[in-house]
Amino acid sequence: MGRATLTISSKNYSSWSLRGWLLCRMAGIDFDEKVVDVDDPENRQELLLLSPSVRVPRLSHRDVEVWDTLAIAEYLHEISPMAGLLPEDSKARSHCRSISGEIHSGFYNLRSALPMNIKARHQSFKIFSGARPDVARVKEIWSECLDAHGGPFLFGEPTMADAMYAPVCTRFRTYAVEMEPELEAYCQAVFAWEPMAEWCNAALQEPDEVVELEVEF
Repeated sequence: MGRATLTISSKNYSSWSLRGWLLCRMAGIDFDEKVVDVDDPENRQELLLLSPSVRVPRLSHRDVEVWDTLAIAEYLHEISPMAGLLPEDSKARSHCRSISGEIHSGFYNLRSALPMNIKARHQSFKIFSGARPDVARVKEIWSECLDAHGGPFLFGEPTMADAMYAPVCTRFRTYAVEMEPELEAYCQAVFAWEPMAEWCNAALQEPDEVVELEVEF
């Protein structure tokens, strides 16, 4: 299949990098990590939610360059169709694509109110009113999937949807978001997932470099 390169940024702060990295691990491709400098202006804009176009992560494979997270997911599904990035059942596959697209293109208030910071942990955190509908919608999506497929992941086994929502699990843990037991169990399954645990351990070793993201919104 050939060795690939995945360009990422901060493991502690970059939700998009986490998604792309999990997708590559799920697809089973051999890849090297290329980490961009956190002081690079474009990378810093991405981390601070100011960039209109997210160019990280970027997958370089053979002569292909793919830099949108959903495009990476679909590309990996094309070259590794047996990896399980999408469910086998057509109805579940359509649902998986839909909720993955929803988190990819929306939830801006959740992103800005609860920026990803794996190393941080709050005992309590007041979520501003604009972000509460986003939090409620995530919980609704998770509940529907877990009820329909029985867990422990959204479609039973890990799929691209779990990669897309994994950063939300870190946000809910960081900011002490209250969850029903079944949703808490889902987040625990995500954190126990081997590639996710590997990423989080690496994030904990990363130096604190983006001061602006340490500020509580």
